[in-house]
Amino acid sequence: MNTVVDSKYEVEIREVEYLKHGNRSFIARIYRPIPDKTGKGPFPMMVEVHGGAWVKQDRMRNAMMDEQMARGGVIVAGIDFRMPPADPGYPASVADIHYAVRWLKAHAAEFGGDPERVGVMGTSSGGHQAALVAMRPGDARYASVPLNGGSAVDASVRCAVLCWPVIDPLGRYHKVKQEAAEGSKEALDVIQSHDIYWKTEAAMDEGNPTRSLERGEKAVMPPMLYVQGAVDKAHPRPHLDRFVAEYGKAGGRLELHLVEGMSQNFMNENPDAKGTADAIARIIRFVHEETARR
Repeated sequence: MNTVVDSKYEVEIREVEYLKHGNRSFIARIYRPIPDKTGKGPFPMMVEVHGGAWVKQDRMRNAMMDEQMARGGVIVAGIDFRMPPADPGYPASVADIHYAVRWLKAHAAEFGGDPERVGVMGTSSGGHQAALVAMRPGDARYASVPLNGGSAVDASVRCAVLCWPVIDPLGRYHKVKQEAAEGSKEALDVIQSHDIYWKTEAAMDEGNPTRSLERGEKAVMPPMLYVQGAVDKAHPRPHLDRFVAEYGKAGGRLELHLVEGMSQNFMNENPDAKGTADAIARIIRFVHEETARR
């Protein structure tokens, strides 16, 4: 594995229950840098949201990235959350992610973290959900899961990292429906995932970071880092371009990091590539820089 940054920290990994729905436990996998002899810390913290078309995968999906970030001095909480078909679709998962941000702030001291330096990140559908939480921390639907003893803790974040996000779910749905009509069997699986999670195109339009900005809806605008492979076909470049333009137009600060020669999910599929190492290093620097701003 390439060294991604000044990776001086050893890492402790532990799993904790962060949320319960009925009798079901939901787990956060915590990647914690172990402070060196100089006593460095407390560390910035990130809630990490896995992808999988909203209905697949789990907290282990981005384990390599999460551990490398911890080696660079960032506490990462990779979380499980409700997913169809066992659970309700949108916005239930977003409510769990919103809760996870508040939970991590409330428990920051237990992990050696700074509750004032918390961000959110995600890959693919997880990047979409991370964007919604970052931009709509005050949405009552997303804040519907109460935090015991933490009513004063909000879900505002200092930064967001979006890795190849499904930034326009409705646009992506129309794209894969066209591909299915042209004979793509892979597109049929993506359509099914959209249908299970969203139920309606109206929901895909409402829970849509890009179209929300295009409609002029009010949003919180934390600094964002947008990471994507330059030859990613699953996450259309026009969707990326629209979001980047609208975020800047609305007053947000966004940095785009395109990785040449890489397609979707490149960090997991090409963990030893220089492009992966460079991307993770850029994420680490971004988190340290942006969470330290006052």
